[in-house]
Amino acid sequence: MVRKAKVERKTAETEITVDVNLDGTGNGEISTTIPFLNHMLSLMVKHGFFNLVLEGRGDIDVDYHHLIEDIGICLGKAVKKALGSKEGISRYGSAVVPMDESLCRVDIDISGRPYLVFNAEFSQKKIGDFDPDLLRDFFKSFSDNSGITLHINVIYGRNNHHIAEAIFKSFARALDMSTSIDDKIKGVLSTKGKL
Repeated sequence: MVRKAKVERKTAETEITVDVNLDGTGNGEISTTIPFLNHMLSLMVKHGFFNLVLEGRGDIDVDYHHLIEDIGICLGKAVKKALGSKEGISRYGSAVVPMDESLCRVDIDISGRPYLVFNAEFSQKKIGDFDPDLLRDFFKSFSDNSGITLHINVIYGRNNHHIAEAIFKSFARALDMSTSIDDKIKGVLSTKGKL
């Protein structure tokens, strides 16, 4: 079973191409014109053991919001498409990941019901020129377009960069766990028979 997908999106504000392979090896080619987001997505790919080619351009002279939100939309759609019927997937994934003084827990349910819980407090308004509040928008767009219930809980942390890294690494590990094929699961892991 091939678990790959490509999604393209072009609007008056952004132009994005996402090509994902859920059964990859952690290789990524990321180019978003937002250096901090490139860094977060690159480590997400590495720690999630999937391959991702992502190109994104947008009206960042206005704000980063449009590009970040639309990348979340495309990545969510690509993951949903790559999962196909969802037969044999573990469905649930959880990961607690430290990054120095920061600790984050992410829990995922590939239920077909999008929902985001995002509990993260940032002590400063910027990480370099990046507004960390935009991370909520990224993950909301991902959840809405993948049909995944996603709980992101920063347990504690002081350094905003480290908090963001802990979020992306724990998300990556939980996504890998939940999308993994389990030979014990016949069909989908649901009494309804559908996810």
